[in-house]
Amino acid sequence: MKQTRCRAREGSYTMRILIVEDEIKLALSLRRGLEECGFAASVALDGAAARRMLALGDVTLMLLDIGLPDVDGLTLCREMRSHYPQIPVIMLTALGSLDDKLAGFDVGACDYVVKPFEFGELLARIRVWQKRAAPVGEDEITNLLTIADLVLNIAERRVSRAGQPINLAPRELTLLAYFLRHPGVVISRQQIAEHVWDIPVDSGTNLIDVYINSLRKKIDRDFPVKLIHTRKGIGYILNVGQ
Repeated sequence: MKQTRCRAREGSYTMRILIVEDEIKLALSLRRGLEECGFAASVALDGAAARRMLALGDVTLMLLDIGLPDVDGLTLCREMRSHYPQIPVIMLTALGSLDDKLAGFDVGACDYVVKPFEFGELLARIRVWQKRAAPVGEDEITNLLTIADLVLNIAERRVSRAGQPINLAPRELTLLAYFLRHPGVVISRQQIAEHVWDIPVDSGTNLIDVYINSLRKKIDRDFPVKLIHTRKGIGYILNVGQ
């Protein structure tokens, strides 16, 4: 990993990043680099340590290696999605094929960085989640995306429908935000793959469909008016009517 020097952004939201990585040299280098950039960073060398640190409730983003000594990173990520759905996970791994990336996204990873990588690239990806997690300011109090009785508060990453809170995983939030920014527009699976996952998804994978179905269950199943509709052979549309 090539290091990049940087300064903390004045007035920026400070993320507390947990680095789950068993290569001690890399883990310490990452921690040092992140701290120089204004982040609070800690290290867990295995899954057991990661679980203990997560239980303390002081983590806002996790960098996760797949090849851990006591648990597979994919298994740990899937476990996290059940207990800490609000914490974004960026996978750090030497496994870089499309199938490997899809496997990571399928268990709930929000991003995927292949080793070896430039620190600047990782930093840019972290900054994206830092911006999404930043508290709302007085001049951004109306920073909401809505359709019908569904409301997404982007800054606070909260979703509700008819006043009822809905718990979404980070990738589901990103997917919903993309729909809400294009209401009434038919969006293809390829567009979703490129804008939500930032990867090309071939026609043989059902990753998009799995996430769409999960999102539908959470925002549509218990409500009489359905919002996500399928356009067979074309894609999906967020709309009040069919």
